[in-house]
Amino acid sequence: MSATSETVQAASGRPSRPAETRIPLRLAAALRRRYLAATVSVLGGLALWELISRFVVANSLFLAAPSEIAVAVVHLARSGQLWRDIGVSAAEFALGYVIACVLGIALGLAMAASITAKQSLQPWVSGLYATPIIALAPLFILWFGIGVWSKVVVVISLVIFPVAINTEAGLRTTSERLIEMLRSFGATPRQIFLKVSLPSAVPFILAGLKLGIGRGLIGVVVAELFGSRAGLGNLISQSADAFNMPDLFAGVVVLAFAGIVMTAGFGWLEGRLVPWTRD
Repeated sequence: MSATSETVQAASGRPSRPAETRIPLRLAAALRRRYLAATVSVLGGLALWELISRFVVANSLFLAAPSEIAVAVVHLARSGQLWRDIGVSAAEFALGYVIACVLGIALGLAMAASITAKQSLQPWVSGLYATPIIALAPLFILWFGIGVWSKVVVVISLVIFPVAINTEAGLRTTSERLIEMLRSFGATPRQIFLKVSLPSAVPFILAGLKLGIGRGLIGVVVAELFGSRAGLGNLISQSADAFNMPDLFAGVVVLAFAGIVMTAGFGWLEGRLVPWTRD
């Protein structure tokens, strides 16, 4: 230790912390600042919900309290029904979501690469995106049956268009000056796409994927409400028919939690793939 550091340490009256201990402390402080507001918001909302359901509504037939919902979740989990319904809905969502993302990104790439493709596909994309696909869910069930594929088609129909629109928008926002500069240095179209166009479009693509999460979950539940043998939508429908509000809200809470987790996962992925977009 140098004389200067010894003098500072003696003057302060406490030993200085090494750099190895300061870094975890900074990370912990950053995590606290990042998640403190969200945690307080969630806990405050749950407390307000509990008070309203207990003392204002005072009837679980109209509004179940969070404590009652937690008991219902535990009961459904122990009986095995919750895990069975989660597995069915998760399989339907995952299959439809993956197919929609692949097709949506390919559709967006085609529209961004070719004016002819854009002019040919734009009316269909705009029209179908504005179409209330949920209203067509009974028709899909009639076509594909009450099994998995009718729900998968609903999810694909709801997810594919925001992914395609965001992909095309991201590719079209690439700087033309930067592209011309790379061309002047002899870059091939493949190199321009991989080094410039695709990285600039990744934030838009991820935004489309995050939008698709909510739309896909809604599609699964609504399709299951119209007709299904299992799934969270079926759980919600049966609970509503029996006026069992705790079980109904249990299904809704599970869906909301799934949406929060998946959206947070995409946020983490965005921070790794495109760190320059961080606040």
